[in-house]
Order: sequence, then structure tokens, then C-alpha cells
Amino acid sequence: MLGFLLRLLPFWVREPLLIAIGSVLGVRLVYLAFHDHDQVMAGIGAVFLVFTAIRVHMVLRAVRALRALRARRDPSPAVAAEEEKPAVIAPQVQADSGQLPDPGTPEKEKEPHVWGQAVAAVAVVGALVAAVWVVPRVLPSSDDSRSQPASCPAGEHKELPKAYQATPRAATGDELCKALNRPDLAQMLGKSGEIATTVSGTNNTAPLTDEKIALPEAEVRFATYTVHLSATYNELSLAQYRKFMKFGNERDIKALTVLGRPAVLSSDHTMAIKVNLGGGSGGQVGEGPLARTLLVALDRGDRGGYYEVTVWSTSGALPDDSVLVGIAEKVLPTIPERAAAR
Repeated sequence: MLGFLLRLLPFWVREPLLIAIGSVLGVRLVYLAFHDHDQVMAGIGAVFLVFTAIRVHMVLRAVRALRALRARRDPSPAVAAEEEKPAVIAPQVQADSGQLPDPGTPEKEKEPHVWGQAVAAVAVVGALVAAVWVVPRVLPSSDDSRSQPASCPAGEHKELPKAYQATPRAATGDELCKALNRPDLAQMLGKSGEIATTVSGTNNTAPLTDEKIALPEAEVRFATYTVHLSATYNELSLAQYRKFMKFGNERDIKALTVLGRPAVLSSDHTMAIKVNLGGGSGGQVGEGPLARTLLVALDRGDRGGYYEVTVWSTSGALPDDSVLVGIAEKVLPTIPERAAAR
């Protein structure tokens, strides 16, 4: 359909349009090929450039033919005067006589070679490609923004679920995100050279509670580790929660005190969801990498609710328990006072 519409366009509209499209696509594809070291893309870009060169050649031939036609229809006054003069037969100059031609006789002006012009056009396009490829390496790169750590999203402030209104002490996901996304978080993990790649905060509610229990969450992801922080505002004390651990999959359970509050360390596998891109019924839920979790009561009296700090990595390596304790001791006191200990 597009090809049919292009054929309907006049020659002097269609060809410049195809040349412009071919030049832009060719230059772009060749640049991406140099950037990504993709030979297939480089070949496709070269095809577009050859296509453009052929179009340039066709347009140059058309321009040349049009000029010749106009010259026949509208001869110059000098040419017309020469045609009106009677013909004069001049003796031929022998080629071997060594006599030079009359300087006053104008020689026929040589027209530029069409293929030479086409080659020049391709050279210009090649120069543009080289400029596009070289300039990003000479000028300061705009990719410097990638070296900046990710920040907490500053999206529109949506209305909080009813659970947050019913629990004045509840922090929001945005507040947890700002508390967790510390400049020294990577250093605490023993990865001081890394920067946060993904940061998020959500205002969730606990499942199976009819949205009556606030469960804000925040997550900071690095190249090696991922740190997850959440706060559960229910009436379940940490001592009661430890009893439920006997029936769960948690292991390496260890009780301790953090910030003067009851706390417990445990390990469990994360959940991995594999999406079936080839169709079928949904994705597959499996076992993800092992994670280490530190639960800290919301208050010293352990009257219900707790913070949860979880760390895991795709390689399965876990930091020392002192790392989780250090994160909790630095992060939890920075959460707003209304979510602090009573």
C-alpha cells in the first residue's frame, strides 16, 4: 500500500523523499552498528546507503536530461546568432601538423560525470556517518547520567488506602524509599563502587486482610545485591511471629536485639516468576535465590507490628548478619517519627 502511494507521487517529490529517508535510516543504522558491534545491522545500513546513492544517481541523470531539453528549446542568443550565419567551410587542420587550435574557438564545456557525482554523494553520506560516530566520543557523553544513582520516584501523590488513614503511625512507601535509598547503602553492603540501578516505593496492604493492614514497601537494587524494606502495621507481636516460624520454611533462625527492640534473623528462598513469552497459560512460579531477613519490632515493648529488612542476590551469595543489623540501625531511625517506636 505504501509503495503504491509512493508511485503516485511526482518524480521530483518522490525521489527527494526516498533520498531523505534512506540517508537518515542508513546513517542511523550504521551508527548503531558501530555502537553495538552488530555486523547484520551494519549490512542493513549499507543497503540503505547504496539505495540512497542509486536514487541520487537517478535524480542527477534527470537533472542533466532536463537541462539538455531546456537548452534545445531555448537556445542562448550567441548560439542563435551562430545558427543564422552562413556556413563557412574551413580547411581541416591535420592532426600531425602540430598546429594548435584557434584560442578564440570556445571548447565545448565538459559536464560533470554523473557517476562521479553519485560517488561524491556517497562520500558525503559517509562523512556524516563518521561524524555521527566520532562526535559522541569526542564531546562529553550524555551517558554520564547513567553513573548517577537512581532516586525514589516522584510520581503523582495518589490517595492512600484506607488502612493508612486508620493507622496514623503508618509510614508510606515513599518515606520508606527515602529512608532506605541512602548514599552509603552500597558501602554498608561491602560494594562501595556500585550505584543503585532501580529504586521503588509502594503503598501496599497486607494480603488476605481486606486492605485493613498497611504494608508499605521500598526496594533498592544494585548490580549484586537487592535490599527490600517493609513495615507491617498489625497486632501480631514478634514473639508470636517466631512461633509461626516453626511451621514455615524459614531456617537459620536467630533471635537478637536491635535498637533495643526484639528482632529475629531468618533465611528463606525468594519467589521466582518465569513469564512464558511463547504463549500458553501465564507464567511459572518457582524458587528464587536465598534471602536473609531481619525482623525488628516497631517498639521496645513488642506490642505488634514489625519492620522487615531483606537482602538477596542473583548469585545466591548473602552478606554477613552484621550487615543487615547495620542497615537496620542506620535506616529505621530515619523513618518519620509517626512510624517510630512508641
